[in-house]
Amino acid sequence: MGIHTYFRSLNELERIIRCPGKFKFEEHSVAAHSWKVVQYAKTLADIEEKNGATIDWKKLYEITSSHDYGEIFIGDIKTPVKHASPELRSLIQQVEEGMVYNFIEEHIPGDFKEIFHRQLREGKDDSTEGLILEAADKMDQVYEAFAELQRGNTEKEFVKMYRDALIKIKNIDLYCVAYFLNHILPDMVNDEITSSVDIRRITEEALAHPVTV
Repeated sequence: MGIHTYFRSLNELERIIRCPGKFKFEEHSVAAHSWKVVQYAKTLADIEEKNGATIDWKKLYEITSSHDYGEIFIGDIKTPVKHASPELRSLIQQVEEGMVYNFIEEHIPGDFKEIFHRQLREGKDDSTEGLILEAADKMDQVYEAFAELQRGNTEKEFVKMYRDALIKIKNIDLYCVAYFLNHILPDMVNDEITSSVDIRRITEEALAHPVTV
């Protein structure tokens, strides 16, 4: 019981593999994903801050470092399944949030319940920090899928993951997102590694996709 139970549960994130059931040259755990999202987010926030935005750094680190904690209870559900319909996405989120809530109520001491409920909540919202989390989360999908495509992995799911993540990033109205698309993404695509997959074409098609309002 107590916070020890929470600390011990973190080991489970190392054993949950992202994008299960598909051939991958390199496996990625949810724990590794969460760490990378924090790194992307803090760099995006630095870029945003240099453009004049005010960043709540405490909030940013809380929501980015814990954004996938609920997968301890439900595992990594493939993005195409999770987003098959708004209704299904909402139901999955309700189940995940309910299980996190119950875990906190059962295991976390009363003095810290409010803190844990705040830290382990769904952090993606319309705030600057929430939008940065959304962008950072999708950036890791881009990088994971890109690495597979670059090595010649022809699994259609990685093409879709790469394309869909870029489209979602493009729709996030932040200066740091524009910076990523204009300055960082071109460096990625220009990596001189031969691939049987036309990554440049997929990238151009995704960036040409209309922005949704």
